Amino acid sequence: MSVNIKRRLRPGRKLVIGIPYVWLLLLFLIPFFIVLKISFAEQDIKIPPYTDLFVTDPETGKQTLHIVMQNYKEIFQNFGGTLSQMLGLSPADGDSNMYLRTYWSSLKTAFVTTLICLLLGYPMAYAISRAKPAYRNGLLLAIMLPFWTSFLLRVYAWMGLLTSNGIINHLLIKYGIIDEPLNMFYNAFSLQLVMVYAYLPFMILPLYTQLIKLDGRLLEAASDLGAGPIKTFFSITLPLSKTGIVAGSMLVFVPAVGEFVIPDLVGGSDNLMIGKVLWMTFFEQNNWPLASALAVVMVLLLVVPITFYHRYENRQLEEGGKNG
Repeated sequence: MSVNIKRRLRPGRKLVIGIPYVWLLLLFLIPFFIVLKISFAEQDIKIPPYTDLFVTDPETGKQTLHIVMQNYKEIFQNFGGTLSQMLGLSPADGDSNMYLRTYWSSLKTAFVTTLICLLLGYPMAYAISRAKPAYRNGLLLAIMLPFWTSFLLRVYAWMGLLTSNGIINHLLIKYGIIDEPLNMFYNAFSLQLVMVYAYLPFMILPLYTQLIKLDGRLLEAASDLGAGPIKTFFSITLPLSKTGIVAGSMLVFVPAVGEFVIPDLVGGSDNLMIGKVLWMTFFEQNNWPLASALAVVMVLLLVVPITFYHRYENRQLEEGGKNG
């Protein structure tokens, strides 16, 4: 009888497992391969503005594959010199590759944003998970409340706060705290501040989900055995919340790398990120092949490390299962 029940459940299980793969195929793999195809073409004056990969000989009618690597060569041109400049090993000059510097700027900004969100979000998530159940939903609502307002409006609100004639500078000058307006807008400070504000909830919620499942008896046992709060945190709380840390970091880092609205509105020209470069290449230069190559490289920069990390996690789980 149990065998028959298992057989009945198999089609349902296959359907449930198959839905994410279909979703991945439709919304990631197919668009990615279309963009990959365009990245091997050349810019052309037609609609769409790029050459075909398969060229037909007008005399013989034979089709040949015409792949162009120029777009990727342009992206990685002067790689060694640009890398040396980014690491501070050589003086900056006009020979650096703008695309490589933009990738570096995007990864660095996303990493700093993720780190700050983790440092701010972990105590907040821990406090919410340890709050009384009567207050817990209200605190979570306060975290999610900004999502009820348009993302663009929230960024514009920060513009009204941070500009030279904005609310913050106005109040500081009015009460004699400063004599001249502070330069808080259209620079690295405003970019990082608004990025952290926008993505902090994406860090808090996964951490809260993991911390709320933490068994309080483990903390009591550690205290009874003489472990202090700091040792208890690093030996019990932090390792058990590792999954939430990784999930929150991925939810912040991946979209932050390709962020377009925040760098465009509050970042300034000195804080160029890859999202803005993609937009300019697509719509201002009308160079779809180069923009597609930039997008492919960006996706690989994100997908490859994530894939290796998941393989490492699966290997750790398998070794843990064998040892158990």
